[in-house]
Amino acid sequence: MSLRILHAVEFYSPSVGGAQEVVKQISERLAARGHQVTVATSRIDARSSQTIGGVEIEQFNIRGNAVRGLEGEVERYQRFVIDGDFDLVMTYAAQQWTTDALLPVIDQIKAPLVLAPCGFSALDNEAYSAYFERLALNLPRFDALILHSEGYQDARFARAAGAANMHLIPNGADEREFGQLPARGAFREAHGIAEDEPLVLTVGGHTGLKGHAQAMAAFTRATECSGATLAIIANQPTGRGCAFSCRRRSRWLNLTRRDRRVLLADPPRAEVIAAYADADAFLFCSMVECSPLVLFEAMAAGLPFLSLDVGNAAEIADWGGCGEIVPSGRNAAGNVTAPASAVAELLDGLLADPERRREMGASGRSAWQESFTWERIADQYEQLYESLLR
Repeated sequence: MSLRILHAVEFYSPSVGGAQEVVKQISERLAARGHQVTVATSRIDARSSQTIGGVEIEQFNIRGNAVRGLEGEVERYQRFVIDGDFDLVMTYAAQQWTTDALLPVIDQIKAPLVLAPCGFSALDNEAYSAYFERLALNLPRFDALILHSEGYQDARFARAAGAANMHLIPNGADEREFGQLPARGAFREAHGIAEDEPLVLTVGGHTGLKGHAQAMAAFTRATECSGATLAIIANQPTGRGCAFSCRRRSRWLNLTRRDRRVLLADPPRAEVIAAYADADAFLFCSMVECSPLVLFEAMAAGLPFLSLDVGNAAEIADWGGCGEIVPSGRNAAGNVTAPASAVAELLDGLLADPERRREMGASGRSAWQESFTWERIADQYEQLYESLLR
């Protein structure tokens, strides 16, 4: 049956980010299957069309959340959801306006209402304590919760709040990009990296929270990285972020450590895929995550990864048999951290054992092909939506 679906997410294409990508992948695939999909999202100047990939876009001038305050067309958004002729509404991520503006009017929404919590990144933030007290009362009022993890903090919180209708639907990577990997060597040739030189890859925007400084610190300490390149592929999101400090730090490291190199790049997507295909290991030192897409992409590329214990990275490593997790703690701001020496030690072990890397990579790619392509994941969203209407 053809469904009229509303997906609500704070930012959407052409904006780039993890939440944007998840909702885009699911929305466009469901639209291609004949469903009428609309996305409610923030208005941005860069969006030139109200239809993207078969998905209708409804823009709102709204900013903020329930803690910082909501400003703009809040009532218009609420009426759009309440009065809209939708069979189902899914709002992606808490702590932002598309979810928080609906909490006061949940009982007025006639269509089944689904929430994908997306991690509850501010769960330990004292400023959000009252917010989460109220949210615990509201979670059981949603018709379903979509969780990307069995054991991360949003899943634990939802169970403690008494939410019963919870569904594990993981994230994934695009089979159209990773199904046929490019021949090895293109990224190395473009950046002067010899075939026998170790290439360590990390991917994540210059937000200041993706752990670029931590990755560089570990890279400089790892003895197996002599003669190696650390490629940090990162776009520049809104705001200054860490781009300036990363450029300064990488220049200093390249001047003082002549036995290794840090490469900063923001290439077209095809070159990003080529980097996955050419790398020897993926290093992920991000400090705040829910279920990071780049680890699924490493899995899809047959690339073993080393990650801090952030979000559900440990689950992804277990699901794919393709990752190793650095024992980690949290700093005063609640961000995940680990000593650079501990990261470097595990990175050394991974780079020194090519047979183990090959086995991990093969295991990860096989698991991705079986369970973590976006097409298979879209099946799970579609089946859940249809079950709620039955």
